[in-house]
Amino acid sequence: MLRTGLYTAVIGRSVRYYQSTGSTMDDVAQWAGTGADEGVVVVAETQTASRGRLGRRWISDEGNLYFSVLFRPEPEALPLLSPLAGVAVARAIRQVAGLYPTIKWPNDVMIDGRKVAGILAESAVSGSQVQHAVVGVGVNVALDVSLDAEIAATATSLNHASGSEIDRPELLRRILQHMDALYLDLRRGRSPIAEWRRWLDTLGQRVTVTHHGATDTGLAEDIDEHGNLLLRTDAGDLLTLTAGDITLRAAQGAPAANA
Repeated sequence: MLRTGLYTAVIGRSVRYYQSTGSTMDDVAQWAGTGADEGVVVVAETQTASRGRLGRRWISDEGNLYFSVLFRPEPEALPLLSPLAGVAVARAIRQVAGLYPTIKWPNDVMIDGRKVAGILAESAVSGSQVQHAVVGVGVNVALDVSLDAEIAATATSLNHASGSEIDRPELLRRILQHMDALYLDLRRGRSPIAEWRRWLDTLGQRVTVTHHGATDTGLAEDIDEHGNLLLRTDAGDLLTLTAGDITLRAAQGAPAANA
């Protein structure tokens, strides 16, 4: 069913679907170890051991969208896979749901200040060579956030936000098609960072970041060509922060919608 209407060159040439699995990220990583071609996809209806960035819990109930994609990129492309996926998800939500998402740096897709999708990228690197990278995407399509007090105030779903039932297969097709086009561009030397910057709502906001045990507050001034956040601290220093080692929240007094 997914392959019908999926016109891609790399992403989605081979797809595995599971009613339930532990983690599509782990499934793709294991598939990669057996020599799987770049672009293979694992989709699951539910996951029993799903995870978000920094090991956070990610609810994986039925009726939503969970999938992971295998990449075998050049080393310089590795940090751009998560931004690439963010752009693809934002584009697809705009097209299929008619909503106007934003991206909270580094990898949360938001609707009206509430998280609707998350992206996780993991890689296996040997020396200077990238063995493979896995990008996982979770989209809250039909999730009833009111049933979970932990996320009720910070998350939403596409069905709730749009007031209609979103076509999940079509949403998945659109995301994969955009990922494919963006990845082909990346292999030709065209970075997704310029468009990713336009989707970001973090820039220009006062934020507090915790990194390597230290905490700094300041202005999210820009991102660099690798997608790192450039934070101008209240002390006037300019910090370059990578997504892998920080947590970010709105600074006290800053708009809660960007937290």
